[in-house]
Amino acid sequence: MSLNQFRLDGKVALITGGNRGIGLAVAEIFGEAGAKSVLTARRDNPDADEILTKKGYDYDFVSGDATDPETPERLVRHTIAKYGRIDILVNNAGVAVHGDTPEFSDEKLEKIISTNVVQVFRFSRAALPAMREQGGGVILNVGSMSGLASNVPQNQVAYNSSKAAVHMMTKSLASEFAAEGIRVNAVAPGYIDTDMSRGGFSNPDWDPVWRRMTPMGRYGQPEEVANCVLFLCSPASSYVTGAVLLIDGGYLTR
Repeated sequence: MSLNQFRLDGKVALITGGNRGIGLAVAEIFGEAGAKSVLTARRDNPDADEILTKKGYDYDFVSGDATDPETPERLVRHTIAKYGRIDILVNNAGVAVHGDTPEFSDEKLEKIISTNVVQVFRFSRAALPAMREQGGGVILNVGSMSGLASNVPQNQVAYNSSKAAVHMMTKSLASEFAAEGIRVNAVAPGYIDTDMSRGGFSNPDWDPVWRRMTPMGRYGQPEEVANCVLFLCSPASSYVTGAVLLIDGGYLTR
């Protein structure tokens, strides 16, 4: 076994939600591993541009609304036009909306399902033909520990359900395309220090519970998730497909 198995030289990745938080951390480690990346998000992030440019990584940013039905195929076409292929798709874009179920609006429900479930399916569907033609590829979905357990004290039925759907989509795609050399896996992060989670960190009713129920006693960093994503997208995990890797500081050991 060689550490070269973790390299991505010559590989091309498309990363949704790729210019902040976990997505940016993945873009950084992919760049360090030798990959070229196309990042997409609703808006540009000058800080991300500065970080990636300063490190000399080969990347491109394309703005787009992931929930627009035309965006996935447009981004896959752009990736292939820019770099000639697409080897890795990281479905990272997502939203978290909390709320009590009786008062939870259809608008919020639609936002969660369209962002966390529908666009993951559409991006995967758009990338698969090129991967099949190439003879292989990797799809990595970002799920959540909330797709495996109903974490408390916040009420988030729709969010939990959406991430459980991502996990099942991962397993189903993995079984459908394993014989064609396409691996599909997911990571299931716990509480990670990103913009999405910081509102909860500042909530005096939630933060103490979250910390108490996490045996490591701290929140994770985006880089700690990105390290696991690199493993699942690299040749080092060549016999792994259909897996959902929990990255939660021990939360679900309780």
